[in-house]
Amino acid sequence: MFHKRCRTLTLLIFALVIFGIIMIRSASRVWAEAKFGDENYFMLRQLIFAGVGLVGMQICSRLPLEKIRTHIHKLYFLALLSLILVLIPGIGVLRNGSRSWFGFGSFLIQPSEFFKIAVILLVSQYLSKKHKIKSFRKDLLVPAIATMVGFALILLQPDFGSGIVMVCAIVVIILSADAPISYFVRVGVIGIIAMGGLILSAPYRLARITSFLNPWEDPLGAGFQIIQSLFAIAPGGILGSGFDQSMQKHFYLPEPQTDFIFAIIAEELGFIGCVILILLFACVIYQGAKIALSASEPFYCYVAVGLVSLFAIQVMINLGVVVGLFPVTGITLPFISYGGSSLVVMMSSMGLLMRIAKMEKSA
Repeated sequence: MFHKRCRTLTLLIFALVIFGIIMIRSASRVWAEAKFGDENYFMLRQLIFAGVGLVGMQICSRLPLEKIRTHIHKLYFLALLSLILVLIPGIGVLRNGSRSWFGFGSFLIQPSEFFKIAVILLVSQYLSKKHKIKSFRKDLLVPAIATMVGFALILLQPDFGSGIVMVCAIVVIILSADAPISYFVRVGVIGIIAMGGLILSAPYRLARITSFLNPWEDPLGAGFQIIQSLFAIAPGGILGSGFDQSMQKHFYLPEPQTDFIFAIIAEELGFIGCVILILLFACVIYQGAKIALSASEPFYCYVAVGLVSLFAIQVMINLGVVVGLFPVTGITLPFISYGGSSLVVMMSSMGLLMRIAKMEKSA
């Protein structure tokens, strides 16, 4: 049964990755030709990332998780160290106002993607040792500190979106551990106040909120991207304008192969194409949830919950941003958007899910 789930999950991931590569080719063709003189530039790089991600998925699906559990603290601190190093000028690469990447030639690696997995493993390990959560100070203070230290370092890059996705995934893990809802109410109030302060403290975050509320207030500045996204979605209709027939990718929607690629999908493939893509995402979430529910060992259950939550929350936020339900956050669409670190880490995390399923089968 679990091997069947692994096969189903693998087929779903392959379908999403292949679809993503095809749509990256379509969305980036004009931009890549103008900037690099090669309309296949982004597609070919995404193929390389997909190959690395496939290797990562295969490795993670065979990892000896029981042995790795003894080294989770080391993995966490290595990931934390990478978040510190990336902030140092000359080590971290500055791009679009954020120092979020390590540069290796023309390739970039985003350490925050790896930290998300490390903190999920750490929090899962910690909670698996608790029979029942009775006190926030005794039972949840360590996970909270471990998460918020990473969140603070990610904010310094700044990368508010990645930090929010990570925190939300950890909250879901803690909820699955039957933590009292009253803890989340109190923490939620503090979080809302803190988030308000963070938004007010950074002009670019405040601009994103105001542009979200009324993008036409600054149509050539902060509101430009969401307006162009909606201009792409609106003409798509039921069946779309046809593959590779997007108008918005002709320098209207900036870098359409990245965070806003769903707008191009809606324009070219229409409502039907969007529904099919969302159904594929839902199937991945469903398969992951079944693996989590079937895990008999709390650690594996929490890890599976965290990985599925990370995927689901990222999908939800990205789609919400593209259609104007959320402020712009810079969150990629898993398996679809162009980006090496995101694709490799997400495919590897699916490999971990498969490993958990296989372990339960052999148990």
